Amino acid sequence: MDNSIAKERIVFLTREIERHNRLYYENDAPEISDAEYDALFRELQELENNFPDLAAPDSPTVRVGGKPLEKFQQVAHRLPMLSLDNAFSEADIVEFDKRIKKDLGLSAEAVIDYVCEPKMDGVAVELVYENGLLVQGSTRGDGVIGEEITANIKTIKEIPLRLKLDTLFPPGLVEVRGEVYLPLAPFREMNAEREENGEAAFANPRNAAAGSLRQLDPKITARRPLTICCYAPGAVDGHVFGSQKAFLDTFKGWGLPVNSLARPVRGVAGVTRFYEEMAAQREALPYEIDGVVIKVDDFALQRELGEKSRSSRWAIAWKFPPRQAVTVVEDIVPSVGRTGVITPTAHLRPVEVSGVTVSRATLHNWEEMERKDIRIGDTVVIERAGDVIPAVVRVLTEKRTGAELPLPLPDSCPECGAAVVKIPGEVAVRCLGLACPAQIRESIIHFASRGAMDMEGLGEKYIDQLLRLGLVRDVSDLYRLTRDDFMQFERMGDKLAANLLPAIDASKGREQATLIFALGIRHVGEHTAKLLAAAFGSLDALLQASEDELLTVREVGPQVAQSIVSFFSGGENRRVIERLLAAGVSPSVAAKQVGGRFTGKTFVFTGSLERFSRSEAQKLVEHAGGHAAGSVSKKTDYVVAGAEAGSKLEKARQLGVTILTEDEFSQLLREEP
Repeated sequence: MDNSIAKERIVFLTREIERHNRLYYENDAPEISDAEYDALFRELQELENNFPDLAAPDSPTVRVGGKPLEKFQQVAHRLPMLSLDNAFSEADIVEFDKRIKKDLGLSAEAVIDYVCEPKMDGVAVELVYENGLLVQGSTRGDGVIGEEITANIKTIKEIPLRLKLDTLFPPGLVEVRGEVYLPLAPFREMNAEREENGEAAFANPRNAAAGSLRQLDPKITARRPLTICCYAPGAVDGHVFGSQKAFLDTFKGWGLPVNSLARPVRGVAGVTRFYEEMAAQREALPYEIDGVVIKVDDFALQRELGEKSRSSRWAIAWKFPPRQAVTVVEDIVPSVGRTGVITPTAHLRPVEVSGVTVSRATLHNWEEMERKDIRIGDTVVIERAGDVIPAVVRVLTEKRTGAELPLPLPDSCPECGAAVVKIPGEVAVRCLGLACPAQIRESIIHFASRGAMDMEGLGEKYIDQLLRLGLVRDVSDLYRLTRDDFMQFERMGDKLAANLLPAIDASKGREQATLIFALGIRHVGEHTAKLLAAAFGSLDALLQASEDELLTVREVGPQVAQSIVSFFSGGENRRVIERLLAAGVSPSVAAKQVGGRFTGKTFVFTGSLERFSRSEAQKLVEHAGGHAAGSVSKKTDYVVAGAEAGSKLEKARQLGVTILTEDEFSQLLREEP
């Protein structure tokens, strides 16, 4: 390769790697696998080694990660947070070991003591403790400057806010480097929930962890079950570590989580055994790893070996082979989830990936499938990364023959034939059928729950038996159950009938708003159900309402309006409602005091109330002719603030809204209109 071709290729690789760095580190949205990125990076390294005069001083090969996000305050690391060079074979490890010995002036026969650790697939962070107290948390950023994320770091339960130091003179400064990660089980649960809510799924646990750490609201981070594994010290004043093994033992004693699988090994043979053990255990581990990290154990030798521009000379990461394979999409089949989300699943020509035969891959949703342009008949690369069911990484379009077929959006549910809807702003396609077999269990659980029709005692285990015995096909069948039906239960038939039948019968007269909420209409919670009941007066009027009519209701926007119209436009849903009414369900209309003391007034409740529950206080306002809103605006008349009131109280102050204590609200209730 001559200089001009090499230069052109270096420019291309540099731009491409920098683009993928931005996608990976800053946007948490990688387009290629780690293996593909590593291949680009190695090619650039080799070209720069062969053509050193063409290597730019700011090449990606001498930098770490991505630039800090501007929305976070920047933090300068006292010591750079370096990256790791990669090895991909035992030969690479042998070469690494030889180089270590050469740099230390040791003979070829010498045996180096290493410490091996699983290479966690997460987000590198630094914790700073002063006199044992956690004072700062930051991301690695570009290795020199990171993002300040202290509030988010403090939500991770495994991170001690104060170190367990058994000394009168604790170290004045302890910097801890660690990897924040999301275990596989909660990762899968979180992705399932996101897809059911119409949100895009995270590509892998690492992306989920990165997105969770970079939230501006720590409450969002706190809801995500992140954890951490500490692997190295930064700057430390007042304590000296002699080795990596001593460091891990000390940190564990101080209450900092370290990986229990880390251990000292002797020479290349010990490293190889550890690598093979981790490769064998990889599928059974509760978290994602993509290789093992090998470090010279002795810190004095580490200091002697020193660092390069972006990595340490005394450590290396031995990466696992990519969990990928090439196969053919033989069919794409839509399936219905428990909340009505319809998901396209690729049926594959069976292929082995990491010792497992794979015949299916998730395509997540139609937007994702269209973005990747995945068609029936395509040759694709699949990857097992962070989930049981693999995902399609990319399509090999060069293999296309012209016979490949895209799967269009369905216009009806594959389970029940009901109409489907794709609500603007969501990626999910949903079946809204009340009687859809795929979602009937969740529909009944919600319908019978305390916040809905409140059929006391009818819990999930009894609902499961009703379904197993074929006694209910939709929620209206609950009102046709008899004592003889309950006698088919495995145990306690008489007692169940005596308890449950009266509870079911009592629910027939619940308020109209309660029935609307119990139907499980997408985006219609208890508060919106009350607004709809008050605005339309009867269930029949709500069934006939157009989107324009719905949009005249306070707090009902286009997304909610379309969801309601779509729900009631389904013929099967209307038939279920007709069967409910025929079975004796007769919703009452809550009495509203026209011309009451709160007519035309809007209240917002925030914080913890002592005398009332939030729902009780809201009902008192509504029965007195007022409106209870969920958020503060210029139209709010009163904010009732209980203990630990937060952002709503602050907004009320900013807008000049009248703020009441709970006592003042009670006094207002007693006053004559």
